[in-house]
Amino acid sequence: MRTQFAALCYRVKDDKTEVLMITSRGTGRWIIPKGWPMDGKTPADCALTEAWEEAGVKGKVSGGCLALYSYVKGISADEQLPCAVMVYPVKVKSLSKNYPEHDKRKRQWMSPKAASKRVEEPELAHLLRKFDAKRFVA
Repeated sequence: MRTQFAALCYRVKDDKTEVLMITSRGTGRWIIPKGWPMDGKTPADCALTEAWEEAGVKGKVSGGCLALYSYVKGISADEQLPCAVMVYPVKVKSLSKNYPEHDKRKRQWMSPKAASKRVEEPELAHLLRKFDAKRFVA
């Protein structure tokens, strides 16, 4: 079992919560930005770094770890790696057009309910369905 850190990137538009979803590089399925631990960075900092690299998000972590979910990462055709993902809320201030993986992924704003129907991981779907960004807005 390996640990990853993820960013649940969000905004409130017209009094409604929206989450930013991205596609995976390999299969094109809908996911949230996530990645491996990085030396010298906190889990929240890792999540923010992944949000920038994978989705072009400029923002800030707006709370502690929201939840954990698990999934199996396909390493190769015959190798899979079980992962536990710690999810951090990231309030999006802006999106950049040029970011490290802009040519490898699509990104799209969705309602949490719509996003929950597009992800494959049941625990992530549950987290998305229940997410309400208004609890983080001052």
